[in-house]
Amino acid sequence: MHDTVVTPDEIVRRTVKHADWVPCKAAFIDCRTPGSDRKDNYSFIGPGVTQNASQHVNLREPHGFNLGAAGMPHGTTNSLHLHFTAEVFINFDGDYQLRWGPDGTQGEYRSVDGDIVSVPPWIFRGFTNVGGDEGILLTVLGHDDTGGIIWGPTVLQDAAGHGLYLTADNRLIDTVAGDEVPGDVALIRPMDQAEIDRLDVYTPEQFRGRVVHAADRTWVDEPYLCSRLPGGGAELSPVIGFGTVESRTAAPRLVEPHGFSLAWLRALPGEGVLTHRHDATQVLTAKAGRWAVRLNTGDEERTVEIGPRDTVSVPPGAWRSVELLSADAGRSATPGTGELVVVTGGDGRVRPEWADEVVAGARERGRMLDANGYLAPVAVLVSATEDD
Repeated sequence: MHDTVVTPDEIVRRTVKHADWVPCKAAFIDCRTPGSDRKDNYSFIGPGVTQNASQHVNLREPHGFNLGAAGMPHGTTNSLHLHFTAEVFINFDGDYQLRWGPDGTQGEYRSVDGDIVSVPPWIFRGFTNVGGDEGILLTVLGHDDTGGIIWGPTVLQDAAGHGLYLTADNRLIDTVAGDEVPGDVALIRPMDQAEIDRLDVYTPEQFRGRVVHAADRTWVDEPYLCSRLPGGGAELSPVIGFGTVESRTAAPRLVEPHGFSLAWLRALPGEGVLTHRHDATQVLTAKAGRWAVRLNTGDEERTVEIGPRDTVSVPPGAWRSVELLSADAGRSATPGTGELVVVTGGDGRVRPEWADEVVAGARERGRMLDANGYLAPVAVLVSATEDD
């Protein structure tokens, strides 16, 4: 594995603090439609599906997925639209009414703090903030190129009434601001009704199966080789894909390909995950507590501290460890702990490489990894017959 050293300047570039969030208030074609005109769109990693060329993107480097957020005051609606790749909502302290179907009446789900919702591709979806002004929905979109979005027919009609049009090359044309409708590029037209009628149908029960509420989380108390070592006692709850978990009995709620895996990680103060690296992109976002993310080893080790809504992108091949410094009362689903959302690029399992001291310490405590990369007792493995 290539040894990646993250320089101090690169650490700053790859850290998106909550204070660094830059909203775009005209990211989409419904930005003047009453009820949808107060949205803030954020693009932290990758541009997502924004239709505004001036959208601020904190980190454009391809990760295999896009990470952003929707900020919406109470009563604001995100209009019905369709994605081609996965769209996953992570509810950070919000109360949102989600709806789906061509006219939004196929089903509804009320999302609350701590939910993770994987919305199926190729269905229309929208949502309204029915809670306070401060709720945030983080969004993870599958793949670097999401293919854009398709708006519901009435959304395009309403936008035209406010002087907004969308071109086939994904440019937002604002005739009120003086833009001219181009003559050399076609405007996006509403999706044909015959194609709308062929879209997938999801019942409320099927949709609920794609939701992991805080109470639905299944925690793995020994997810890693370091789990029995001092400072390595974090627990993991896989939600989408297997990611980096090394327990052979761990089972995520959703296994279908998303382009990334996603898991909750929680710890008590002083605990976390010890030094390791792997060859996948990985993004850590704090939900609760203050965390130390340490990158590199030896004299080149550097530490960045993150709190709620802060994000760090760790490049492939970089040594890293995480430790909870302090817990925040009321922000975590489990009082006294801190929580991280861990998003790892790719659909397959990712096998960490552990620092030598972790491997040695785990062996002293009776734990090794078997040939499949899963935790196993040393007493059993040392008696196994080696292959010829």
